[in-house]
Amino acid sequence: MSPEILKWVLFNGFVLFMLALDLGVFHRKAHEVKFKESIAWSVFWIGLGLLYNVGVYFAYENHWLNLGTGPDAIHTNGKDAALAWLTGYLVEKSLSVDNIFVFVVIFSYFKVPALYQHRVLFWGVLGAIVFRAIFIIAGVALIERFHWMIYVFGALLIATAIKMVLTHGKESDPSNNPVLKLVRKVLPLTPDYNGQAFTARQAGKLVFTPLAVVLILIEVTDVIFAVDSIPAILAITRDPFIVYTSNVFAILGLRALYFALAGVVDLFYYLGYGLAAILAFVGTKMLLVDVYKVDIVVSLGVIAAILTVSIVVSLLFPKHKDKAVT
Repeated sequence: MSPEILKWVLFNGFVLFMLALDLGVFHRKAHEVKFKESIAWSVFWIGLGLLYNVGVYFAYENHWLNLGTGPDAIHTNGKDAALAWLTGYLVEKSLSVDNIFVFVVIFSYFKVPALYQHRVLFWGVLGAIVFRAIFIIAGVALIERFHWMIYVFGALLIATAIKMVLTHGKESDPSNNPVLKLVRKVLPLTPDYNGQAFTARQAGKLVFTPLAVVLILIEVTDVIFAVDSIPAILAITRDPFIVYTSNVFAILGLRALYFALAGVVDLFYYLGYGLAAILAFVGTKMLLVDVYKVDIVVSLGVIAAILTVSIVVSLLFPKHKDKAVT
């Protein structure tokens, strides 16, 4: 087995092991994830990600598994690789907050019991990892073969940023979702939950429970967000291994982050504008790639500053919902 293949096998083996440990040991029995537990898991996943980031530095610095070597190497030293990984992780982590807003709406609309939400998110994460891998491979291949695609991705990010600003604060209605309408037409559904199962038997026929519909919507939501997040990270680095691993670590911590923020997500009203600013920044960086190359340290600083300011402003100037006139 070549070093190039081995690094992918080892990393994905580690991810599968952690997911199996999560579902098979720590969440073997369905239970409501409380705030303290979600915070503990968030700290664990973030800590594990930062520890891995240190490993990225040494792996590229010492050329383990041929990392940082060869004529096609993107990062030839540990510092650049580690900074690229951390920036990509920060971008994906921040954009995943937008996922949480949508998850809250979906779970609320389908009245998903808190007892089963972790199971849905677990399988959602597993599907997200597969789709991200496909998107990353396709994105890198497109940019390498057709350089002009980088301008397409840049324009897409700026357009998305503008759309986020224009639609920010407007509540979405899942009942109008075309995917939901299609699922209701195609699949035999039951309005009743069957514990944490995605299917049930009614009159000898296999039917899908609302939990299955929720899972489908979450998977589709992640695919839509991936269209934005993958190009955003490709603006930072085109090293597929760094893009993929930073994405996966951010996604692995998404479940814990959801349970930690679901109840207070409305407090971070201005974070949406911050995320739009980040997308606009990396989109502009892509459009200027042949004119001016922004240093990775500058990129990390700008993204961190935007996140910090948007969070601080949200806490200092909370957005109050208009009270109904009686």
